[in-house]
Amino acid sequence: MGDFEKSGLVHAPAQQLFDFLSDVRNLPRYLARMTSAEPAGEGVHVEAVGPGGRHEAGDAWFRVDDATRRIAWGSEGVTDYRGELEVSGDDAASTVTIRLHTGFEGGDTDADLEGALANIQRLVESGDVPSP
Repeated sequence: MGDFEKSGLVHAPAQQLFDFLSDVRNLPRYLARMTSAEPAGEGVHVEAVGPGGRHEAGDAWFRVDDATRRIAWGSEGVTDYRGELEVSGDDAASTVTIRLHTGFEGGDTDADLEGALANIQRLVESGDVPSP
């Protein structure tokens, strides 16, 4: 429960990385708990593995700001869940910062954010992030 933030260095051009991360369909590739993400109107429909391993599904808002290289998302409800991912950098390297706010108690949010950053780095290093 609360606010969380993690950042990591990724050796990829900032715009190339942002283009990959801001594609809704790529969310399950770097967010371990997410099993499916598809555009739905102006938002996204997601399926994920929740606390205790239970299946969760729902719709969320999902906003991409190309000018600032920021993605914001969230869902209505009792957990007040929302987050932001920002990519900064240049043509050689990028910093990815993920911020998350949740009213949910339980789980290990710090580990989830560290895992997301590690997945992003792994995808880049393995060449799975498409070149511009």
